[in-house]
Amino acid sequence: MWRRSLTTSAGTTTALKQKTKWDAIVVGGGHNGLISAAYLARAGLSVAVLERRHLVGGAAVTEELIPGFKFSRCSYLLSLLRPQIIRELELKRHGLKLLKPMASSFTPSLDGRYMLLGQSDEQDRLEISKFSKRDADAYFRYEAQLQKFSKFLDFVLDSPTPEILQGSASTVDWLRHKLQRSKFWAQCMGHTISLGQKGTVDLMELLLSPTSKVLDKWFESTLLKATLAGDAIIGSMMNINTPGSGYVLLHHVMGETDGDRNIWSHVEGGMGAVSLAICKAAKEAGVHIETDTEVLKVMVEDSGRANGVLLADGTELHSSVVLSNATPYKTFMELVPPDFLPVEFLRAIKYSDYSSGTTKINVAVDKLPQFHCCKINRAEAGPQHTATIHIGFESMEEIISACQDACNGIPSHRPVMEMTIPSSMDNTISPPGKHVISLFTQYTPYKPSNGSWDNAAYRESYAERCFNLIEEYAPGFCSSVIGYDMLTPPDLEREIGLTGGNIFHGAMGMDSLFLMRPVKGWSNHKTPIRNLYLCGSGSHPGGGVMGAPGRNAARVVLQEFKTRYQ
Repeated sequence: MWRRSLTTSAGTTTALKQKTKWDAIVVGGGHNGLISAAYLARAGLSVAVLERRHLVGGAAVTEELIPGFKFSRCSYLLSLLRPQIIRELELKRHGLKLLKPMASSFTPSLDGRYMLLGQSDEQDRLEISKFSKRDADAYFRYEAQLQKFSKFLDFVLDSPTPEILQGSASTVDWLRHKLQRSKFWAQCMGHTISLGQKGTVDLMELLLSPTSKVLDKWFESTLLKATLAGDAIIGSMMNINTPGSGYVLLHHVMGETDGDRNIWSHVEGGMGAVSLAICKAAKEAGVHIETDTEVLKVMVEDSGRANGVLLADGTELHSSVVLSNATPYKTFMELVPPDFLPVEFLRAIKYSDYSSGTTKINVAVDKLPQFHCCKINRAEAGPQHTATIHIGFESMEEIISACQDACNGIPSHRPVMEMTIPSSMDNTISPPGKHVISLFTQYTPYKPSNGSWDNAAYRESYAERCFNLIEEYAPGFCSSVIGYDMLTPPDLEREIGLTGGNIFHGAMGMDSLFLMRPVKGWSNHKTPIRNLYLCGSGSHPGGGVMGAPGRNAARVVLQEFKTRYQ
C-alpha cells in the first residue's frame, strides 16, 4: 500500500526536520514544482517543497518593490497554463481570476498609423485592411492553420515522451513500457492522419522554417509581419531568420483562456496570484512548503540512487524520490555529484544553449501613456492599453537589427519591446490614478562587450534608452515614470535561478524539444540518477507558465510508485 501524506499544510522548519523520511522532495517552488507536488500529494504521497527565496512562484511572482505598486516581476501574462491543470487543481476556487483584455495586440507606428487586433473578427479585418486588403483575407486562414496545429500539439504537450527505457528492468516493466510507447505512437499517428498529408507538410514547414520565411509567405504588410514576428523571438537570442524559429511562433499562440485560443490574459493580483492559487491547492492536498530554504546538494547513495537533499544549513532530509524544478544546468552541474553522471550526459547538459537576450523592466508611472497615433487623450484605459503593445516592431528589419546588435556584444540600440499595462484592468496592483507597466525588452547580451550590468550608470543608460523609445510613440512617458525595477540576464540568473537568464530554462529550438529535452535519451523526466526527476521548464514540453512539465513529471513518478509499492 502507498504511504499517506501529511494532512497538515505548510508548517515550520522544525516540523520539516522532524519527519524521518518523505515520499517526495521537490527542489524549487516555481509553478511547475508546486504543480508536481500537488498532484503527488493528491495521490497520497507525503511531499515537501523547498524554495530558496522568501516566496514561492519562481518566475511567476508578484512583488511590491515600490510602495503601492505590485509588479509581475518576471512572467507577465497567462495563456499557456494547461486547462486541465486549472480544472483538476480547482485553481479558480483557490483564487485564480483571469482578466481578458479588450484587444489582444496593439502596434503603434511613428508615421501616425497603428494596428489594433483582437477586438472582433470584423474589426480585425478592418484594421488589417488599412494596410493590405490581401492580408486581411489571409490573416484568418493563417490563424485557422495555427489553431489546427495547436490542437495537434495538445496531445504532445500533455503526454510524457515515449523515451526508450534506460537501464535494467524486469520483464513486466519492459512490457508495460513498450505498451505505453506503442500507445503514444499510435495516438500520434492518428492525429497525424487527421491532419492529412498537406497539413502534415505544412506543419513541418512551420516547425523547420525561419519565422521571416513563414510570414513572408503569408503577408505583405510590414507592420503586420513585424507584429506577428514578435511571438517568435520572445525570451531568446534567436533571430527571425533562424531556421526553426517558426516553432516558437506556434508555441506562443497555442494557449487559451477559458476555451478561447490565443488569448493572453492579465491575472488579478499579478502573476504571483497564479502561483498562490497552485500553492493553496498543494497545501490543501497536504504538501509541506518551506521558503528561505536552500538546497545545497542532492544526496546520492553509492548505488547511484538519490535519497534526499542536503540543505545549506547542514540539515539532511531523506526521501524516496527527489524532483528538481531547477534548470538542468543547476541540477546536474551544481546540485548532483558529477561522479554519478555519464560523461556524455554531463557534456550535453553543460553545452546546452542557455543564452538569453531578455531584460525585464517593471515601471511605476503616474498616468497612462497616451499614444499619439490614437489621437485620443483621456485618463481612462482604452482597448490599446489592455493589449500587448509592440514597441519598435514596425518592420522585421528592425527586429533583425536589434538582434544583430546583441550578437555583436552590445544591447540593442533600438530595443524591441512587449509593453503591457496590467493596471489598465486590475485596480488591486497600483494606487488610484497610477499604473504598473511591464516592459519585456530585447536584445541584451549576458556579458556586454561595452560595459557591465554591475555598473549602475550602464544599467540606467539602457533603461533610459527603452523609456526614450517609448517616448517617441507616447510623448510624456518619461516624465510619468515614478520608479522602476530592472532584471538583466545576470539578474534573472542570480535572483530567480534562471541559468543564463533564459526564461525557458534552456533554448526552445528544434534541437532541444520533445525527445531531445533536456538532452537526447533523457526526455521522460527521469535522469541518470535513480529516483531523481526533472519537473521544470528544462524538461518536456518546455517553458512558459504552462505547468505541463510539472504535471507530466508527477505522472511519471506516480507510475514508478505504483510499480514499486503496489
